[in-house]
Amino acid sequence: MKLYRPATVLIGLLFVMLGGLTRLATPENVYDEQNIKVVRGTIGEALPYAGSGSTVKVTRVKFAQAVLDGSASEDEKPIGTNGIYVAVEWDTVRGVKKPDTFYPALVTDGGSSYQEINGPTNSKLDFPDAGFAKTGSVVFEVNPADLKGLTLRLRPSMLFNVYNSEVQVDLGVPTEEIAQQMVDGADPQYVIERPVTRVAS
Repeated sequence: MKLYRPATVLIGLLFVMLGGLTRLATPENVYDEQNIKVVRGTIGEALPYAGSGSTVKVTRVKFAQAVLDGSASEDEKPIGTNGIYVAVEWDTVRGVKKPDTFYPALVTDGGSSYQEINGPTNSKLDFPDAGFAKTGSVVFEVNPADLKGLTLRLRPSMLFNVYNSEVQVDLGVPTEEIAQQMVDGADPQYVIERPVTRVAS
């Protein structure tokens, strides 16, 4: 029986170690899901955001067939869609620590993920300066046939492999029947107003 030479064994071990380091370097392994605590809530609940001392609350959800930026000139026309727009109205309160950067998304039970629309400058979800609160709306263009389980997801963009949290807000679309009712009752137009900042109470 021929035995492997020590050099061959060492080279094999080196490749195994390099393979492990490569896997650790990929984002899905560096940012392990075990380091994410999911904070779930519903419309009207002020939820803690990513351990920053800040809170975020969804105050209302509106469906619309078209949107118009509140800062638009009189000549600009509403932006229509072949789908449906979902406007999520929010209220944030800033803690002392600066909240981590995030990108809001809508997710559904069907596995769809929708990003906020581009164009209207007033469509955003963010935090004010420390000691202040802010209200506004963020708008998404979605498929009206895939709305069951519609959830707002705020996941911080983590730079390090540290413990963090993700906010998920149930937007009140538990069945396809309710989703269809909301689509059928959509407003002709939703005006995206400029966010308003105030002193936190």
